[in-house]
Amino acid sequence: MTDEIFMREALKLAKNAEGRTAPNPLVGAVIVKDGRIISAGWHRQAGTPHAEVHALKMADELARGATLYVTLEPCSHYGRTPPCVDKIIFAGIERVVAATVDPNPKVAGRGIKILRDAGIKVDVGILEDEAKKLNEVFFKWVTKNLPFVTMKFAMTLDGKIATVTGESQWISCEESRKFVHHLRDINAGIMVGVNTVLMDDPRLTTRIDGGKNPVRIVVDSLARTPIDAKVICDDQAETIIAVTTSAPAGKLSALRNSGAEIIIAGDGPKVDLEILMRELAAREITSVLLEGGGTLNFAMLEAGFVDKVYTFIAPKILGGKNAPTAVAGAGFQNLANAVQFKNILVEKIGTDILIIGNA
Repeated sequence: MTDEIFMREALKLAKNAEGRTAPNPLVGAVIVKDGRIISAGWHRQAGTPHAEVHALKMADELARGATLYVTLEPCSHYGRTPPCVDKIIFAGIERVVAATVDPNPKVAGRGIKILRDAGIKVDVGILEDEAKKLNEVFFKWVTKNLPFVTMKFAMTLDGKIATVTGESQWISCEESRKFVHHLRDINAGIMVGVNTVLMDDPRLTTRIDGGKNPVRIVVDSLARTPIDAKVICDDQAETIIAVTTSAPAGKLSALRNSGAEIIIAGDGPKVDLEILMRELAAREITSVLLEGGGTLNFAMLEAGFVDKVYTFIAPKILGGKNAPTAVAGAGFQNLANAVQFKNILVEKIGTDILIIGNA
C-alpha cells in the first residue's frame, strides 16, 4: 500500500508534461527516505534530463540508501541523454520501484538487470495498468512504429455533425470546444481530409494560453488544398499534405513553394493510409488527433488505425437523411465487423455528454 501511495505521486508528476515529451514517454520519479518524499522530478521535454535525474539532483547526498519510485523502467542506453541507471547506481539508491518495464527494445528489461547486478533491489509492476495507460501513445509508437490515433467528433442526439446545408458551427457547447483545444495541445499532429479544408478553411491550431500547435496533416490525394488556405499561409504550424502519385506536379510545386511539406503515399486513387501512418511515425509524430469528416473517419476505422475515440453528444436534434454523420464511407456490412470500443468513460461537459473509449 505504501508503494502505491508513492507511485501514485510519481504518476501525477509525470502527467505535468503531457504533450511535451514526444517522442519520449511521460515519466515521473520520487525519492523516499525514512517514509517521506525527499525529492521529486519529471521528464519535461525530449533531449532534457529524465525524471530520475531531476529527482537525484534534488536529493543530492540524501539519495544514498533511499528508494526511488519511477513510472517507467530507468533507461540503460545512450540516446539524447546518458543512461539513468548509471546515475542511480552512483547515487547509492538502495531500492528501485518501477511501475512497468520499458517496451523500447533498447531497454526492455536491460535497465532492471543492470540495477540488480549492481546490488540494488528492484520491484516492478506497482500500478502497472495506470502507468501503461499514461503512456499509451509511447507504447504504441515504440512497439508498432505507428502513431497513436485519437478520433474526435461532435454530434447531435440523432448522430448528425452538420445540417443538410453543411452548417456545423457549433454543434457542441463552449466547454466541449475548449476541451478539444486541450486535445490539440497534447497531440503531436492533427489530421483532416481535404474536403474539410475546402469547406471550412480551418486553422487547426490550439487556442489556449501556453498551448502548442500540432503538425497539421491534410489527406489530399490530388493536392486540391488551395495555397491561400489558412493551414498553408498562416505560419502558425508545420503543414503536411499527403498525396498520391496522381497529384499534378504543378500543384505540388505550388504547395511546396508555399511552405507545405509533401508526403507521397501510394499510387492512388486514394492516399495509402498505411504508408502515411508509417511515415508520420518515422518523423516522430507519435500521436495524431483525427478531426476528419465522415469519409476519412471511416477509412481510418476500417484500416484499424484508430486507437481511441472522443465523442461529444450535444442535446440537439437536426434530422435530415442527407445531413452528414461522423462516420460515412461504405460502412461495415454487418454488426460483427463493427469497431468495438472498451474501457468506456462517460462524463458531462457543459451541456454535452462526452464518451471516451479505446479500440
